[in-house]
Amino acid sequence: MAKKIDRIDSVETLEAKLAEMRTAAAVYSKFTQEQVDEICKQAAMAADKARIPLAKMAQAETGMGVVEDKVIKNNYASEHVHNYFRHVRTCGVIEEDKAFGTKRIAEPVGIVGAVTPTCIFKILICLKTRNAILISPHPTAKRCTIEAARIMKEAAEKAGLPENIICWMDESSIEMTQVMMREVNLILATG
Repeated sequence: MAKKIDRIDSVETLEAKLAEMRTAAAVYSKFTQEQVDEICKQAAMAADKARIPLAKMAQAETGMGVVEDKVIKNNYASEHVHNYFRHVRTCGVIEEDKAFGTKRIAEPVGIVGAVTPTCIFKILICLKTRNAILISPHPTAKRCTIEAARIMKEAAEKAGLPENIICWMDESSIEMTQVMMREVNLILATG
């Protein structure tokens, strides 16, 4: 049995974690809409509950922005994003046109690589669409990004999310980021 990867801090641990994530993503892809919605709700509520300490941490770590503005941003990224899509179907048949005999079926892509200084809404959209997410935190916001992801991961896993769906690089390098971008199924990059 392979050793469980607790930290992603080298190309070797990154590749091993990606294998764990692929296995977990295959399990998560079979979850029902009701399971996914509860996981999203719990992750969003946990992030929103932590919006003030996360905002303070982000401002202290980066030296950028205003705490009160970051609180609003965290609230928007968690509560408002969740409220926007909480009734949207993202599992199985999401639309059917009997007259034309067509169906739209939602399927996850696999692993999303997030190159980002922020992660709350990215985690939520990945959870909602049954995708795993691998976060490559910006070096100037690493601690606060990992803390936000950790809070959401704990709440989501408590609600039934398989382990290894929300992951992050603890340390990164250009080589690691290149491996991530080559190996994931989709890249979500914002500044």
